Amino acid sequence: MDFLEPMIALDETHYQDGYKDGYDDGMVSGKEEGRQVGLKLGFQVGEELGFYQGCLDVWMSIIRLDQGAFSARVRKYMEQLAALLSNYPLSDPENNLQDMMKEIRLKFRVITGSLGAKLGYEGRPTSSEQDLEDI
Repeated sequence: MDFLEPMIALDETHYQDGYKDGYDDGMVSGKEEGRQVGLKLGFQVGEELGFYQGCLDVWMSIIRLDQGAFSARVRKYMEQLAALLSNYPLSDPENNLQDMMKEIRLKFRVITGSLGAKLGYEGRPTSSEQDLEDI
């Protein structure tokens, strides 16, 4: 028996104990951090979806008052936006949420562009503002 074996075994035991303690602590803190990030991002997504739904509600109210307020093409875009918003899974998220949000943003820009309106969601930075924040 090598006289260093007990020291190596002790070292390995302390390493394993430390690893287990660190892993357990990481699981607890990681879950809480994940929860906080999830709440923040969920709120931001809900706020943005609410903005688009609010604009759509105003436009639909205008249509109810005056059928000729918007062209048939713009009304079709609005119906498509309504479908995208209603199909967004609020309570059971899926993997393709970013793609769905991109479609909603694009449809909104198509509508506002067709209306000649300079209207956009201000709650999240544009890509150029995000690039500046990353510097």
